[in-house]
Amino acid sequence: MTPSFLIDPKNKSYKHQYANIYFTRLTLLRNAVEERAKARWGGLQSEPLYVARVLDVVKSQLCWVIGTVYMDMPLKPNVLEDIGRDHSIPAPPPREKFYCDEDSVMLEDESGRIKLVGDRVGEERLVTGVIVAALGMETPAGEFEVVDMCTAGLATFAEDEIFGSDTMDVDADSSSTQDEYVAVISGLSIGSSSPADAQIQMLVEYLTGEAGGPEDQQLASQITRLIIAGNSLSLAEYGEEGENEKRPRKFGASAQAHFSPHPNLALSAHLHDLTSALPVHILPGEDDPSGVILPQQPFPRAMFGKAAAFESFHCESNPAWLRVRCDETESSIPNEGRTSSSQSNHPPVTRSLLVTSGQPVLDMYKYLPTPPSSLVSIAASTLRWRHVAPSAPDTLWCHPFRDRDPFILWETPDVYLVGGMPQFGTELVGSEDGSGRAGRCCRIVLVPSFSQTGVLVLVNLRTLEVQRVDFGVEGLSAGGGEQQFLGDDGDAMAEG
Repeated sequence: MTPSFLIDPKNKSYKHQYANIYFTRLTLLRNAVEERAKARWGGLQSEPLYVARVLDVVKSQLCWVIGTVYMDMPLKPNVLEDIGRDHSIPAPPPREKFYCDEDSVMLEDESGRIKLVGDRVGEERLVTGVIVAALGMETPAGEFEVVDMCTAGLATFAEDEIFGSDTMDVDADSSSTQDEYVAVISGLSIGSSSPADAQIQMLVEYLTGEAGGPEDQQLASQITRLIIAGNSLSLAEYGEEGENEKRPRKFGASAQAHFSPHPNLALSAHLHDLTSALPVHILPGEDDPSGVILPQQPFPRAMFGKAAAFESFHCESNPAWLRVRCDETESSIPNEGRTSSSQSNHPPVTRSLLVTSGQPVLDMYKYLPTPPSSLVSIAASTLRWRHVAPSAPDTLWCHPFRDRDPFILWETPDVYLVGGMPQFGTELVGSEDGSGRAGRCCRIVLVPSFSQTGVLVLVNLRTLEVQRVDFGVEGLSAGGGEQQFLGDDGDAMAEG
């Protein structure tokens, strides 16, 4: 069953305390962290003692304890300070980073809280909300000196269908005509002050097979679906008269009366063209006209006009899980150039995709110094922490769930797509099968804003390799239809 981020009417109450999320998260992830910690530290010469509660640690005795990380950061936003602020003075601009030298790391559970110290704590690059096990001993000052730390690690992979072997090695003998791709974009920002209308039109023509040469059309014919990962619209639109229009209004008239519906009409027209050619999944983002708390619920289909009439048009939540079956015998794309023998040599594969519009990664980015941390490494850490948005609800708004935490990763996706990023990035994150050999891998892809970079990302569903296609117009900063093939390390290996 595909995990869901939908909030049903029974759970839409906002009367619950946010502390319930932390208690639930610790309860649900404790067993996974404990199991991995025992395997990691059970073979030590002097086997450390497991302490069930953080306040029960014994001074000068090697032990380990499990709890929830809380980052005490003086620069972090404080809602109580905001309420008490003098509102006659303009608020300071939001900070790009929260961290400073005065930060401290706490580990807490239902019994209380203890301060973690030591070089190992800084090396782990933690954020608030992560469930960890800490090995060490209590100092005379009442702090916990940490010598090692352990998280839950990668969960089991969602899909067991892989082709040929127990690894994700690329089939070097496969022909490009046997591959199937999922296309991903983010940040169309239709309605912004600096529109990318020409690039968007080029994108639509490319995906519908109406642009480019034979090679471009061949590649486009292998794209089985399109995912739009947030920020499709921009609310910086004030009507046809422009932003500086000073026309007087009646007393009490809302400024929203001058909001132009044209951006939504333009988006709907593009979606109608796209859904007539391939399935489309659209997620809300931070800049879209949707609720700001996570998980953001799907757009109403009615706002997309004629595009909503297609069964291939899907409004998804943010985040969202998708299951995609790569089956050549029943492919929805043209079979030109394919033979029956090539179909029989490549069995069907089902891929699980986890898609977000980027808010959790961008929020965690504020906690950590960069370098050494990066957006890709933060996304990889969420997989090892088994949690998509650990900083919610501390610095990231989310729904006050009572008895569940939907952001916990009970399974590891084959592809982890993160939209709304400032630049493109990709990385393979792998597991081990217990014998030290490499096992399954998850492909992380950071999808940049299309309106700023003109980048379309293509993910090969069979090999998990990534291609990027750059759309640009002469005089703009983006490239001019350049394609790049990206290997496991994310570096460009060839260009065409």
